[in-house]
Amino acid sequence: MVVSDLAPLMPQTSDWMLATAAEAEARLQAAGIRLTLGGEPTYVPFEPVGAEWTVAADGPTKLSYARALALELQRRVWPGSTLMYCPGKRYDGEVNPRWALRLITGPDGHPVVLWPQDGDPPSSPAAGRPRKLKKAKPLPGKRAADFLAAIGDALGCPLHPLKLRDPLAPDHRVWAVPLCHLGEPDSADGPSGWQAAEWPLAKPLRELLPAAGPAGLRLPLQVFPEGVLRQVLTLEIADDGWSLFLPPLARQPLQQLLELIAAASAGWSRPDLSGVLPIDVDGHWQVLGLTADPGVLEVNLPVCHSWIAYAGWIHTLDEVGELVGLRSWKQNANRVEGTGGGNHLLWGGPSLEANPFFCRPGWLVGILRFWQHHPSLSYLFGNRSVGPASQSPRLDEGSASRLDLNLAHAAIEALPEGDQRLLISETLRHIHADRSGNTHRSEISFDKFWNPAWGGGCQGLIEFRAIESLPRPEWTAAIALLWSCLAAYLLEPSHRPTSLEAFAERLADELQLPAALWSDLEQVLTLLQADGLDIEAEPYRQIWEWRFPLLLDWQWDDACLEIRQALEPWPLLCDTPVQGGSTSRFVDSSLQRLEIRANQAFLECHRLRLNGGLLPLGDGWLGLRYRQTSLYPSLHPCIDPHLPLQLVIETSPAFRQPADVEPVARFQFDGGDGEMVPVAGSTAELDGAWSLERPDWCAPPAGGRTLDLRLG
Repeated sequence: MVVSDLAPLMPQTSDWMLATAAEAEARLQAAGIRLTLGGEPTYVPFEPVGAEWTVAADGPTKLSYARALALELQRRVWPGSTLMYCPGKRYDGEVNPRWALRLITGPDGHPVVLWPQDGDPPSSPAAGRPRKLKKAKPLPGKRAADFLAAIGDALGCPLHPLKLRDPLAPDHRVWAVPLCHLGEPDSADGPSGWQAAEWPLAKPLRELLPAAGPAGLRLPLQVFPEGVLRQVLTLEIADDGWSLFLPPLARQPLQQLLELIAAASAGWSRPDLSGVLPIDVDGHWQVLGLTADPGVLEVNLPVCHSWIAYAGWIHTLDEVGELVGLRSWKQNANRVEGTGGGNHLLWGGPSLEANPFFCRPGWLVGILRFWQHHPSLSYLFGNRSVGPASQSPRLDEGSASRLDLNLAHAAIEALPEGDQRLLISETLRHIHADRSGNTHRSEISFDKFWNPAWGGGCQGLIEFRAIESLPRPEWTAAIALLWSCLAAYLLEPSHRPTSLEAFAERLADELQLPAALWSDLEQVLTLLQADGLDIEAEPYRQIWEWRFPLLLDWQWDDACLEIRQALEPWPLLCDTPVQGGSTSRFVDSSLQRLEIRANQAFLECHRLRLNGGLLPLGDGWLGLRYRQTSLYPSLHPCIDPHLPLQLVIETSPAFRQPADVEPVARFQFDGGDGEMVPVAGSTAELDGAWSLERPDWCAPPAGGRTLDLRLG
């Protein structure tokens, strides 16, 4: 099936990005691979207020923002598309399932359903003529029976509506219509096609459940007739509108039902639709989702068949989000940071039959090993929460031992030719998990690859989760471009690592420092450039500068001292009871880390004192772990915070008598996202804290880079 990419081009696309994307995709296509991209960018309001924009999945304003964004996308990108409200996942401690809005359109850009309320379709000769459409009124209650009868006649299946009361809205009128569609029968005389049933229900029981949500989710199904499939078409009419909850159906019967509803609704306003949308893995529809997620509104992009389509969607969402009051970043004091909800990137294929990973286990293992070899791909584009307790731990931070990882990779590489989706999934899914065994919490998740135990688990998707929402859409597009280039680069077997890298303690030490991560990413970019994939460093350097803000940039003649925020893996705490009777997992985020970089001229002429003690700068590259706050709960509650950090730059005694050493500069750091603040005045003029002396700080253990202030 030929699928059109409907997203508009992003404005002012860099020539090198277009050329490099074209080269990467040409290499993939030459190998018979049609790699698709998906994404899950997240958004927050300009002024996020309340728990729904910090920790809660839902709240009073999130659905309104989602509807506004969906309607604006309908108007600008997918005119004539169909919008449905769908129940989403249900989690422990949450009363109702989370909601999801789904926009549906056809693969060729034409609407799946032609709604008469929208006027002439885009392809109609009359589409360009000026027309004044009257604002239609909702279907009146007295016409409900005729409306349902018309649908039943068109289906060749008389319907049997049951009228129900709504205890939360007594003025609403609700009809429940048992309706299902059966596929091919098991026997020659078995039922098939559309089937309607009666629902004999005593009058006192004809009432919706007193819960939030559409009427179709509140039916008294506990008294549903035995032997009848629990699939019900529900019609709800209010003074200001009307809605339909569609029964769970496969794609083709659902589309047929939607077409009949649209035809029967002519003359009235367009109904609000809700129901369960089937997963369409073969590309008959294009679907964009907007879902409730803790602290954010998540957008599930439609399948993108090229990098330019993905980049176009990211730019479009940035522009349209701005119109409705949403953006991909939040302001935290004087620092711009991501939403905290992630921006996951997905790889797949145009259909299950054309999935590029099912028959290429060697390529897949090469990808996994390459990512493990380069921690910059794991840490540089994510949020502040990294390491084993994060939402996206690396392979070597998860539940599997190095032995199990090596065995798994060797076994997959040895698989014979042919479709190996089940063995690949069953081998990798259990080792791509965090240390609690959660398969969703993994840097590279196989939850949606081929997991028949879960309704959405058989989509052939690989999800890269260590990516955060970014304040500039071109940065997000640049990350997707880097990923596509690596997919093309690793087609060549000689480019693939043959084993895992043994980072040992370096992973939680040196490789949490900005300089190490940039050096590692430079190696990746150099490999791609040497292979003819001309990817420029500038957008990635910009991301690095934003990710690791510069807190101090001190220069004196040739001497330079830089201090940046660094990463700190936060330890996991034990389960903690929360409201609702469930438990939650917390991390101890009281620990933070800085990176100190001094050049040779600084080391020769100056030294650095912290809170009264000299720092062991060694070769001029040092990590500094400190406790920023006292949290509850936390590890080691007896250890006090180390703030403020008081830094004194002194002239080296080699150039003066020890008694004459006078501070050249003083700075105070109060933590958070602030910078190092200069402190003026002589030692005699400052308070006693600046004149305190303590023993010199001990150097990190052999081979280490990070000095831990908790150790004294």
